[in-house]
Amino acid sequence: MTAATSHSTPRQVFLGGLLLAIVGAIFFSAKAIVAKLMYRYHVDAVMVITLRMLFSFPMFAAVAVWKARTQPPLARADYLRIVVLGLMGYYLSSFLDFLGLQYISAGLERLILFLTPSFVMLIAFFFFKRKVGWIEWAALLVSYFGTVLVLQHDLHTGGSDVILGSALVLGSAFSYSIYLISSGELVRRVGAMRLVAYAMCVSSVACVIQFFILRAPADLVTQVAPVYQLSLFNAVFCTVLPVFLTMVAVARIGAPTAAQAGLVGPVSTLFMGAALLDEPITGIQLVGTALVLAGMWLLSRKKR
Repeated sequence: MTAATSHSTPRQVFLGGLLLAIVGAIFFSAKAIVAKLMYRYHVDAVMVITLRMLFSFPMFAAVAVWKARTQPPLARADYLRIVVLGLMGYYLSSFLDFLGLQYISAGLERLILFLTPSFVMLIAFFFFKRKVGWIEWAALLVSYFGTVLVLQHDLHTGGSDVILGSALVLGSAFSYSIYLISSGELVRRVGAMRLVAYAMCVSSVACVIQFFILRAPADLVTQVAPVYQLSLFNAVFCTVLPVFLTMVAVARIGAPTAAQAGLVGPVSTLFMGAALLDEPITGIQLVGTALVLAGMWLLSRKKR
């Protein structure tokens, strides 16, 4: 092997991992676009999340079965923790997110969700007495100021519905923050892929139970074809694929770099919203988005 080849191989691995992280972030962010497109066919958040989880369940279940057969069994307490985490991190968080998307733009939704790392920092500061440096506080202020700018802009066009939708998405981000903090030890012991597969299966079951409580079973089979097509896309390309792309990317380039690659998410949502949903892009939105990205970039540099 030549010196050039030995030097280029690690770079190719890094660039490949970076590309996977970027593609994963774009596809995951597209979830909001798909949901907004589905709402045009007069479905609600209950239907959107149920179809999403029904279509993605077989893929996560296959991974869960594979992991259960190839790895040692978990303790009963771990299974209980996974059930709680699945309900908190994937069921409740996703449901609140889709509810909020009924009232706010996809761009604003993605910005609010992108504040999740800052919520993790605040929870750790107030409840676990973790020290927070001035760079982290600065990142917090910058990103929150950017979100407020976009929120004020959307209030002029959406009125009080924007407040309701933003509150719901904020609840989604906070719920997922609790999941992230609570899953740290379990991830190290169980493994990220196994935890995600199990937790997503729990979420799928919860979504189906919720549907049969709130809706008639016949509603599942009486939707127009585009609703099922968008749901299948949502399940495969905005749920399952981003999860595994991000996992492979983290294995190749590390979590800090993969997190920074995720900065493309809010930007891609803003432009996808303009192209597919006719959501306007204004100077205030661009400035607000830039501030949120700058704040999260500062936070990720500090963690590194």
